[in-house]
Amino acid sequence: MIIGCNSKEKKTTPNYFSSVEIEIILEDSISVRAIELMGENLAFATNNGIYGMYDSKNNSWKTNIQKHDSLTPEFRAVASTSSDFFMLSVGNPALLYKTGDSGSMDLVYKEENEKVFYDAMAFWNDNEGIAMGDPVENCLSIIITRDGGKSWNKISCKDLPPSVDGEAAFAASNSNIAIQGDKTWILSGGMKSRIFFSPDKGSTWEVFETPIVQGTPTSGGYSLDFYDDKHGFIIGGDYTKPEDSKANKAVTEDGGKTWNLVAEGQEPGYKSSVRYVPGKNAEELVAVGFTGISYSKDAGKSWEEFSKEGFFTLRFLNDSVAYAAGKNRIAKLKFMR
Repeated sequence: MIIGCNSKEKKTTPNYFSSVEIEIILEDSISVRAIELMGENLAFATNNGIYGMYDSKNNSWKTNIQKHDSLTPEFRAVASTSSDFFMLSVGNPALLYKTGDSGSMDLVYKEENEKVFYDAMAFWNDNEGIAMGDPVENCLSIIITRDGGKSWNKISCKDLPPSVDGEAAFAASNSNIAIQGDKTWILSGGMKSRIFFSPDKGSTWEVFETPIVQGTPTSGGYSLDFYDDKHGFIIGGDYTKPEDSKANKAVTEDGGKTWNLVAEGQEPGYKSSVRYVPGKNAEELVAVGFTGISYSKDAGKSWEEFSKEGFFTLRFLNDSVAYAAGKNRIAKLKFMR
């Protein structure tokens, strides 16, 4: 009877992460803020016009350089469908490329404006996708495709909630957009850090307040993730004050309508990317930044530092393996339980 009781107890005891192993799979003079899983493989695009794909079976890379006339774009937003890879540049002009039929990249969208600055991109399905950027007029810049990325159209400001002066976003990790089904959340930052929400793949929008630190050009929410259509998490802070952990982490349980601060004044401070661990009921989170890797097993209420190795962005392959990228490198992270 005692043995049976102990066996049952072992089965129901949660098995949390205890550490992380970091395997560097690419080193180069690059600054990688945008990575995208494509099946078992990993695609990226970065500064100096460099983009590429990691073949996980062969442990090999294929890279290339994209130029536009005499310009060398800097890419901080990428996305994919089941058949195509997309990459979007920051700065003027905004250049959005799609995998071409010939194997090269085709320019499918271009926007010229001294204020243009795109931050993130994602797809709802193989036909419909979205990218967001800083305001050019009095609203966030949002472009949408409904034809598999062949063409993109910008939403008029009359169809979006107005932005506040100084409200923008941070192109820190390609994670300002979260998607669950038809629902979409966009995170702004700077003088105002809010959630722009669409229940219908970008057709209509409303805006929700957050308690995240804001009010300066470098403060606000830097990264957003949703586990399902109810549970979401924001992390950020101020990268110029990376040790400050006040009002830089918030959680929602009602689909983003209301947010509550967690781990207030506790580690970690500034982070640029946060992700829910897959299949763990919105309880486990991993956050990365140039300050290191942190893990929470209680929905963000408390955190443990796993490594001081710095990264900018993070994507999970499964419930124990993730890819992370940062300054001069891309790595595979293996979390131990």
